[in-house]
Amino acid sequence: MVILDTDHLSILHQNSIEAFNIGRKLSQVSGGKVFVSIITYEEQMRGRLAFIAKAIGQEDQIEAYRRLRIHFDRFRGTPLLDYDSAAAEIYERLRKAKVRIGTMDLRIASIALANNALLLTRNSVDFNKVPNLRFDDWSI
Repeated sequence: MVILDTDHLSILHQNSIEAFNIGRKLSQVSGGKVFVSIITYEEQMRGRLAFIAKAIGQEDQIEAYRRLRIHFDRFRGTPLLDYDSAAAEIYERLRKAKVRIGTMDLRIASIALANNALLLTRNSVDFNKVPNLRFDDWSI
């Protein structure tokens, strides 16, 4: 099982060599084993809603809502992993152990640990601080 961190998911929606690299490796993962965390969904949704809030004028608002629709369509068929009681317990344990990374990243790491999943991310600096977390960067 693999979980796409927010950065890897964002890269997949670009026309780049990094997106090609991730897509090629994901195609080798057996069916039904690629997920996104509900935390990543929240992060991306907050970005879309902030874009809408900043839209001034009719054309900007139309574009902002068009992008929200694209976001919705992309996530409609994406399997999501919840921030459940097992992940919350791991999160609290890591927080008490003073693992110093951002709250959202710590929640994503907790979901990956709770599901014994490989986290796909470019953020090795922060995720390297999480004990026993398996992660890799498939964009390279």
